[in-house]
Amino acid sequence: MSDNKLLGPDEAEFAKPLFVPIKRRSFFMYAGATAGATALLLAGCDDDDDDTDTPSGTVSLGSGDVGVLNYAYALEQLEAAFYAQVIATPYTGITTEERTALTAIARHEAIHRDFFKAAITAAAPTQIIGGLTPDFSKVTFTDRNSVLMTAKTFEDLGVAAYNGAGSLIKTNDYLLIAGKIVSVEARHAAYIRDLLSNGSFADSTVVNAQGLDQALTVSQVLAAAQPFIKDKINGDNVGK
Repeated sequence: MSDNKLLGPDEAEFAKPLFVPIKRRSFFMYAGATAGATALLLAGCDDDDDDTDTPSGTVSLGSGDVGVLNYAYALEQLEAAFYAQVIATPYTGITTEERTALTAIARHEAIHRDFFKAAITAAAPTQIIGGLTPDFSKVTFTDRNSVLMTAKTFEDLGVAAYNGAGSLIKTNDYLLIAGKIVSVEARHAAYIRDLLSNGSFADSTVVNAQGLDQALTVSQVLAAAQPFIKDKINGDNVGK
């Protein structure tokens, strides 16, 4: 089956460059959001939290739930930009199956990015962080192993970030959305891991002896993500 046959009318929008924001209709279809649900989700937010800009060119993610949303938005920006580049310049020897799967992952990450952008803009427009500048200078996009190892890093990090941020979220609606997104990120992580080494989707580096996935703190996640982002990110007040 060709890639085009996999796409419905709305999904065909993603055949266009992934750097372009997706259409509102497609965004809400994939995010599973309606105007009413979005209003409920945003009910707990206001514009009274700390400003997200700090001196010396540092981007502060802010505090409270808005800080958590900015934190997720920053990570989703990174992933969306990475997969957009992967699809734009596929690595040497990429198979049809791999291209199809990575295109689907790219769509998901673009949806996640645009979801958080829309949510924060509606809830706290003065506190949303701007578009971050990725640094993929260490990634060789023509090399399969380089691309997949970077993808593994981002996906494992994303899952651990959402798991760790759960305890920081004060609004139940945000926690529900985070749970739905982290499950998708975990699917991505499992697929990428098996492309690299079949059967490694849930090895001891990500799942502990109790059968629980790893959870990382904001500082741990940002330390791992920072080398891939040119902007300096400060998450000291996330969730506080």
